[in-house]
Formats: sequence, C-alpha cells, structure tokens
Amino acid sequence: MKTIGANYIRNGTCIFTVWAPEKENVTLHIVYPTERELPMQCDKWGYFQLQLDDVLPGTRYFFRLDTGREHADPASHFQPEGVHGPSEVVDHSAYNWHDQSWRDLPFRDLIFYELHVGTFTPEGTFEAIIPRLNDLARIGINAIELMPICQFPGNRNWGYDGVYPYSVQDSYGGPIGLKKLVDACHARGISVFLDVVYNHLGPEGNYLNEFGPYFSDKHHTPWGNAINFDREWSDGVRDYYANNPLFWFEQYHIDGLRLDAIHEVFDSGALSIWELIHTKVKYLEKQLGRSLYLVAESDLNNPVVTRDPQLGGYGFDAQWLDDFHHALRVLINKDEKKRYGDFGRMEQLAKAYTDGFVMSGEYVDFRKRKFGRSSTGVPGDKFIAFNLNHDQVGNLLGTDRLSLLVDFERQKVAAAAVFLSPYIPLLFMGEEYADESPFYYFASHTDQGLIKNVREGRKKDFAAFIGDVDLPDPFDEATFNQSKIQWDTRDKGNHQRMLEWHKTLIELRRSVPALRNMNKQEVKVTVLGQAGFVLHRQTIDGQQHLACLFNLSDDVITYELPVWVSSWDKLLDSTEKQWQEEGSTRHKSSPAQVKPGQAIHLAPCSITVYTGEFTSDWQ
Repeated sequence: MKTIGANYIRNGTCIFTVWAPEKENVTLHIVYPTERELPMQCDKWGYFQLQLDDVLPGTRYFFRLDTGREHADPASHFQPEGVHGPSEVVDHSAYNWHDQSWRDLPFRDLIFYELHVGTFTPEGTFEAIIPRLNDLARIGINAIELMPICQFPGNRNWGYDGVYPYSVQDSYGGPIGLKKLVDACHARGISVFLDVVYNHLGPEGNYLNEFGPYFSDKHHTPWGNAINFDREWSDGVRDYYANNPLFWFEQYHIDGLRLDAIHEVFDSGALSIWELIHTKVKYLEKQLGRSLYLVAESDLNNPVVTRDPQLGGYGFDAQWLDDFHHALRVLINKDEKKRYGDFGRMEQLAKAYTDGFVMSGEYVDFRKRKFGRSSTGVPGDKFIAFNLNHDQVGNLLGTDRLSLLVDFERQKVAAAAVFLSPYIPLLFMGEEYADESPFYYFASHTDQGLIKNVREGRKKDFAAFIGDVDLPDPFDEATFNQSKIQWDTRDKGNHQRMLEWHKTLIELRRSVPALRNMNKQEVKVTVLGQAGFVLHRQTIDGQQHLACLFNLSDDVITYELPVWVSSWDKLLDSTEKQWQEEGSTRHKSSPAQVKPGQAIHLAPCSITVYTGEFTSDWQ
C-alpha cells in the first residue's frame, strides 16, 4: 500500500508523499515553525516523496507545483487554518488509547443513531458529545453514526462539502477530539461509524485536480464531474480512495463507514472500486482481529450492493432502505404523498417488510421508467430502516421531523414500525425524545459567487415540492443555531414519554427472541385494508410467534387473532396510560390476554403486540 500524505514515524522522522503524475517537479514548502523549501523526488508511478529527520508534529506545510501554485496536501490529516491554509503533521502514535478491551459488536445487534457534530450540542465539538453518551447508552443506543467530519470551508456545514478526505474538521476538535470521542464511546459499549464521501468533493478548497486527474468528464454527478475511477491515470485515484477506509479504521479505531450515494460513483473497470475496498478492508480485519463494517447509501434498488464480490457483488455489509421510509411516511402523514407520489398503499409497506425493496422492477412515475429488482431472500440485517435521516429531515424546508408533522400517537406508531421490523434500526438525533428543532441546510462558504449559486440552486431544485416558499438562508448563522437539538426538553412531558417509548422498543428488540430473527422469509404481513396491518414475526425454531397489530387510521378496526397458538399474551400497547399524553381521552387498552380466534378492537393510530407459542403450523 502506498502511504500518501505526511507519514510521521518517530523521533522527528516524517515521510512526505504526494501523487502528481503529470508534474515535472513538486517542492515541499514548510511554513512553520521555520520556513524552508525542499525539492521532492518522483518515482515512475507519479509519486513525489521526501523523507526528513528533523520534523516535529505540528509542522505546517504546502506542496508547490511546477505551475508555481501551492496548495495543502491532498491527503492532509489536519487543516488547522481551514481549507485554504497549510496542512499540519500529525503524530497518530502520540494518543494514548484506552480501548484495548473493546470488542466490536455484531452488526445485527446495532441500534444506530445518526448525529451532526455541530448541532448535537451547544458547543458543537467532539468532546462535547462525550457527556451525552451515557444518556444514549441508557436507552439502548450502541452505535453512533457521525455525519461527515472531513475538513470543509468555514465552521458550519452538513459535511458533504468536505475537500480533504483524510482530515478531521478543525472547528469540531481535530484529530485529538475525534480520538477522545471514539475512546469514550468504546468505554460505554458504543460503536462509532463515520459517514464518508467518495462520490465528489465540495466546491470550495477543492484543489485535487491541480495535482492530478482526480476527476473525469466521462461521467457527471449532481455536483460536477465524477471521480476518475476508470480512465487514464486512475490508479492513483483508486489508491487514494481505497486506502481511505483503512486510515480511519487504523488511526481512529472507527468501527464502520457509511458511504454516501454510491450510485454516483462510476467505474467500468474489471476490478470495481467497491471490490478493491472490500478486499483491502477484509485483509485489515484479519490483521486487527476485529470486524470492520461498510454500509452503503444506494439509489439503485439492487441487491448487488450487499452481495459478496465472489458472487459479483459490491460486498457492503448493509445498505439504507429508503423504500421502507417512503412507504411508511406516506401512510403516517398523508401530506407526504406529494413528495413520495409512487407510494401510499398498505400493500407497499407490507412488501417493504417481507421483501425489502418496494420498487423491484415496476414502472415508477417519479423516474419515468421501470426501476429496481427484487430483494426477496436478502437477510434483514443487510438493510437499515428509519423514519428520519439527515436527508429526509433537512433537504426541503428542514422541518420534516415527524414531531413537527404528526401527532403524538402517530409518532409512537412510526417508531414501533421501525423497531419491530426485521431490519437494523436507525434514529436521527433527537428523534428518540421527539425533538422539535428543525434541521436546516447550512454552510459557511466564503466565495460570494458560490454562495449566490447555492441559494438559487436549492430554491430551483425543490420548487416542485415547496413552491414559491423562501428557504432559510444556509449562510445565516442563525439557521445553523436553530438546527441545534434541545437537550433540555428531553425529560419533560411528552418528550420524556417518547424517550421511554423508544427505550421500551429497544429493550423488546433485544429481549424477545422473535424480534432477533432477521430471516425475512419468516416474516409475514396481513393487510387490513388501507387502515392497518399485522406484522407476524417468529423465532428461528418456530416456537414463539409475535403478532404486531398496527392501526394507522383514525377509526377503530377489528381483527381476529390467529388460532395457531394456545393463548395470546400482550407485550406492548401504545394505548396504555403510561404512553398517553396528559389529559388524553383515548379508547381503553386492549386486553392483557386473548384467546385464539378472538376478535379485538384496535384503537385509532395504535400499535399492540401479542405473543404466543405455536400449537399448529403457521398459515
């Protein structure tokens, strides 16, 4: 593996390496603590290198190209002066880790919690997250997923405008802050996943093309030319990105990566970039003796994403399941039909539970073509399900939290729909207690032309959904501050009830054997017209059965519990007093025990779970 960037070894020894295959010469320009300029030597593959034995951590430097321009290291580990400033040498061996006893958690057991570092706490730093970890662990969250933390312009950004994929944002606390957070998470039994972006770089501070052909005009993405993974000189680009996961796993003890929008990565080579990454990560797994996970965001609706490369797949451990989100959200909130126009039938949600992809070859009006293929038979732990994530909450008006759109009862039902599913659940920060803060799109670019283009572009992109509505200004600091979640409401009123509801759902998921069975072929759904559905789950050995009774309507519906068990015992009921809003006049709760074949009345917007042992074959 070619190590690029500033590889600090020990006792002042540092090897500087940069890939610039079409340059005649490259000069290392050290600007701190003592300025000096030193020529670098090039090998036949286009890597310029220089070893120095008198460099200390904290040294800041640029690379000067034969064009006369100088820029920060494309593989910079730290940009303390921002995207336009010099890179800083980091001694990764200096940090004293305390997680030697950490053992990675099985992927199937994870409860994900996506958070944005800048808005998760008032301080907006890695270290400010640490005091909140016990609160997350107490309700059962055991995996945090950090939105991108690579260096971006300014100090406010979602993170997808990062321009140094090996760096750690200075305003969040830099390399030391991230290591302290990971260490603290592991001490509390929490895995750490990092959102990384291999499909584009942000527009400001992006100097990669100054060094080499990192981009190709053969393919285009929503953000410009695609990353060059399969054209001339692509070997260096492939190494740059394929080695990036190893860097996070080794230097920061990260447990897994979530790869953004892999459908915007184009590679026609015989060995795809995904297979290359998979191979490298599996080799490192054996070296480290712990599991390393890769999760994809994919708009392909294709099971190839999680298939083993030996069977022609990409090799991801799991992928986000957008179809589940769309199918559920339209049924929970009818107003979202205008955004997810191809969804809205109860049968589609049933298919999301039993198959995974809802769109599996059908004509999709949104795309004006047939789309997707079947994921029947793909295990449930290959999918991550959610009601909210950063895109769905923030990409329109920034107010698409369910807590701002639907009533308390529907929020409870939506949460249960995720946690009772055969999929890995994900929460978006604050969702666990029904936080009512918006999550706006925000940035802090300095280029005035770019700022103007972003403002106009976002309004144009979302006009079909929101009409002539003014979006919050992404570049106003107030937009950023309003997006910070309100921790002080967590233990009050309905927020506290929702927190306890999530804690109960997570505990059920861990303690009830039938909910630990991820085999979708043993999941069945009975559709109750367009009013509700019954989700049937069973244990691997077929002894225990769960009937999860969902009423998504505003009317009482009646359902006769199946006859294949000896007796139905109630596990959960959203209409019980402890889960009600103050002053609620809800229908009375369902009975604690029900005979096989007995009809029960399901209250409007409710979820009731019954369990029983089989006495005959499941029909």
